[in-house]
Amino acid sequence: MSKIRSALLAPWLMAQGPMSVGGQAILEGIMMRSPHSLAIAVRRPNGDIVVKEDAWVSVWERARFLRKPLLRGAVVLFESLHNGVKALSFSANEAAKALEETSPGRTPDDGKAPAPPSKAADAAILGTIIVSGLFGFALFAALPHFLTWLAGTVTGNASLASGKDLSFQLVDGVIKIALLLGYLYAISRLKDIQRVFQYHGAEHKSIYCYEAGQALTVANARTFTRLHPRCGTSFLLITFVVSVLLFSAVFPLLPTFSSIKAVNQLIYVFIKIPLMFPVAGIAYEATRLSVRFPTNPLVRALTWPGLMLQHITTREPDDSQLEIALVALQKTLWREEHLDAKSGSDEPEVFDSYGRFTEQMGEFGALPVAA
Repeated sequence: MSKIRSALLAPWLMAQGPMSVGGQAILEGIMMRSPHSLAIAVRRPNGDIVVKEDAWVSVWERARFLRKPLLRGAVVLFESLHNGVKALSFSANEAAKALEETSPGRTPDDGKAPAPPSKAADAAILGTIIVSGLFGFALFAALPHFLTWLAGTVTGNASLASGKDLSFQLVDGVIKIALLLGYLYAISRLKDIQRVFQYHGAEHKSIYCYEAGQALTVANARTFTRLHPRCGTSFLLITFVVSVLLFSAVFPLLPTFSSIKAVNQLIYVFIKIPLMFPVAGIAYEATRLSVRFPTNPLVRALTWPGLMLQHITTREPDDSQLEIALVALQKTLWREEHLDAKSGSDEPEVFDSYGRFTEQMGEFGALPVAA
């Protein structure tokens, strides 16, 4: 059998520079997206690797005006949420299959095929995400606002009690960041979340390896840092900072909507929802600058807090997790080299090992193979 070189998508693929590739850690797996592909790779308890890849068409292709600065950030946010739901649903279904196959009273050779994912299961996942979104809004938007307003009311500080002044937005922002840090640290203590954070680290390392033009191997990916400036964690922190600046400019212009102070503050909280679209747009442009000018001292200073936050949201992955990241990444890059290839089937591919995956990729001509 021909021996596959250490070149899993070798540097020659990057003659014109690396394309933008991003990802997301999920349950025992990783989702990767390139300009024309979305791939999900998940590790089953028995060691099998399950891969689902589809051609990806951004809404930008149908509405090109959305590529404009300050608009594209909101598009990226919505598409990321959509893709995240899809990836989480896939990984949750795979986990459910594994539980069913190992459930009491069932043997692997009892002749029963695993039940296909049900619409009820997908609806349950979507419902969980909606509830999580509402929880996030309550924790990181409503609670900081009302805590700041309450502090101003109790202390008699008119600026804090107004809900509009710069000092209010600064205190509100500090509370948001404190809650974010506390929340991330708390969930990072959970064993299952720690594994997700390991996959998060694997995602970053594999993307760094690709962006550096090195062959996509476990050995190469292992050498890179798990802290990446384009991470969603950094983006989240940037949005908090941008929101303070934007709210400080907008809220002083707002009228008093109700004579009942608590109701007036509640209206202010809900006004923040539509304002998150321009916040996302500005934050996205700031993130793009950090990628374009990574060595600029000012840019490095601005991105440093987000990188430090990733010490919480990422963990050093093991080799099996790096394999999953590389599988998802290689699948997206395969699509970029074969744009006319048939879109992914409804049934995912299953490989009994990472070695078998790389062999097949070589057989399909996706990877350079030594004679």
